Amino acid sequence: MARVRQVEYASAPAETQALWDEVSKEHSISNMKATALHSPAATHAILEWYVLFDTVKPFLGERLAVLFCHAISRENACKLCWTFMRKEIIDGGEDPEQLPLDEREAAVVEFGRQLAADPNRVSDELFSKLHEFFTDAEIVDLVTFGALMVVNNIFNSVLEVELDDHLDSYRINPEQLTAQP
Repeated sequence: MARVRQVEYASAPAETQALWDEVSKEHSISNMKATALHSPAATHAILEWYVLFDTVKPFLGERLAVLFCHAISRENACKLCWTFMRKEIIDGGEDPEQLPLDEREAAVVEFGRQLAADPNRVSDELFSKLHEFFTDAEIVDLVTFGALMVVNNIFNSVLEVELDDHLDSYRINPEQLTAQP
C-alpha cells in the first residue's frame, strides 16, 4: 500500500487541478504523477526526466535510453520503474534477461548500474570507455538523465507508489527485486 495517497482531481484544490490539467496535456497521469501532484515543485522536478530523455535520445537512441533506465532501476530495485522499463523492452520485442549489446551499449548499461550502485565509485576504466563513444556534453546529459532516473526510483520506492494497472502483466516477482545478472 502506498505511503502517500494519490491526489484525486475532483477533490483537489483549484491550483492542483490547474497543474494536473497542465501536466495531462503532455503526459498521462500515472500513479507516480498523481502522488507528486501534492507538490508543484516535486512535480516539476520529476517532469524534468522527460526533458533529459528527449535530450539523450538523439545520441543514445530510444532503445539504449530505456536500457540505461532499466539498468538503473534494476540496480536500485525500484519495483515501479524497473517494471515500466521492463515493459518498454518487452513491448520493443526483446527479452530483458537476454539483451544483445554491442560495446557501446554495454558501456552505457554498465554505467547505469554503477551510477545507481555507488556514484562515488564509477570506475575510471568505464568512464574512459564512455569517452570513446560520447562527447563531454553528452556525458553531462547522460549523468544528469541517470541522476533523474535515480530520483524517480527513490520517489517511487520510498513512497511505495503502486504499479499502474497497465503494468500489471509485466509485474516483477518479489524475488527478482534482489536478483542481479
